[in-house]
Amino acid sequence: MTISRPRLRGQNYAFVVVAVVFLALLVSAGMRATPGVLMLPLGRAFGWSRDSISAAAAVGILLYGLMGPFAAALMQRFGIRRVLMAALAVMGLAAASSALMTQPWQLVASWGVLSGVGTGCVAVVLGATVTGRWFSTHRGLVMGLLTASTATGTLIFLPGLAAISEYAGWRAVVLLLAVLCAVLIPVVLWLLPERPADIGLTRYGAPSGEPADVGMPAGNLLALTLGALQRASRSGAFWLLFATFFVCGFTTNGLIGTHFIAMCGDHGIPEVRAASLLAMMGIFDLVGTTASGWLTDRVDPRKLLFAYYGLRGLSLIYLPYSDFSLQSLSLFGVFYGLDWIATVPPTLRLATESFGERDAPVVFGWVVAGHQVGAAVAAFMAGVLRVQLGSYLMPFVIAGASGVVAAFLALRIRRARCDLAPALEAA
Repeated sequence: MTISRPRLRGQNYAFVVVAVVFLALLVSAGMRATPGVLMLPLGRAFGWSRDSISAAAAVGILLYGLMGPFAAALMQRFGIRRVLMAALAVMGLAAASSALMTQPWQLVASWGVLSGVGTGCVAVVLGATVTGRWFSTHRGLVMGLLTASTATGTLIFLPGLAAISEYAGWRAVVLLLAVLCAVLIPVVLWLLPERPADIGLTRYGAPSGEPADVGMPAGNLLALTLGALQRASRSGAFWLLFATFFVCGFTTNGLIGTHFIAMCGDHGIPEVRAASLLAMMGIFDLVGTTASGWLTDRVDPRKLLFAYYGLRGLSLIYLPYSDFSLQSLSLFGVFYGLDWIATVPPTLRLATESFGERDAPVVFGWVVAGHQVGAAVAAFMAGVLRVQLGSYLMPFVIAGASGVVAAFLALRIRRARCDLAPALEAA
């Protein structure tokens, strides 16, 4: 089936592709943010405890991460457009079906299993695949922008979703997300070609005579995905990237994304106001992560990771000891927003340098799996410790200490210059 789509002259259609993927990542991020918004409303509506709701969120986060490497391989084999439309359909089903839930296992099935599988295909690995397929230069900057959308969407949706939940009920929130997913499916079908060559273009910034983009080798999908992991696991760089990204997830969507609103509630801060602080983080994240992509094209990515993780860890240790005034929370929100997921562009560059362009999307998918394992651990751990100890102090101190450790681990990553590395540095 041939789809007629608007054509821009030259290589500029790459930016239409970026815009479509940016929107898809925003909606997916809103899906992942929703359990944090629904934690208190579901507790009031059904009497479910925070640890049981956190368990469902943890399942979703874990599956989101584990889908990453398989999603990258699926996109290489069956195409970005098909995988993205299927994922949006699954996400819409998850949101719509949850409006009928009355038991905790149904929360796990919808916002754990279905949401995790769907959003796992509309994640950072999607941005990495699109960046590699459509851009020859400025990759760090584009990846920074797409990465920012995943975190910005998570945070910027929150005040609106919290307000809808407060005034119209939690079911209105999940039905709105289902509608957004459904609306995006025809947009993706119409505006997202598989590759530049399909519309007579080359990658943005590509030199004349550049060969077509490198795809996955032929073979069994599972074997290709696990084979990339087997090759990467022999390298110390992979395990250091995996460990540091574990901490990234542990300290962002696992802890702050899932429990920040509930933590503020413990200090008498209304849900909408707390969600607005997270939205402010999202706005600053868009700036910080895009700037991180620009810096990644120019600065040793290990030094960037050292700064990001170290400062993040110290700020997490500070937060529970603050007075939770508007001023202190705003200061934390600005700083943490700039640093929220700025780690992605330098981590992707190190993965591409170490494992080459053919394996990099799948290997990076496994590294992202580490991110989500860390997020799942934090989401569940913080809920359990809050119930057992009556406060969030210990989870935040643990997360802060892990950030400091990750900062020093990042400096130990050895850079292996692959033959495509200079292309990453071109600007």
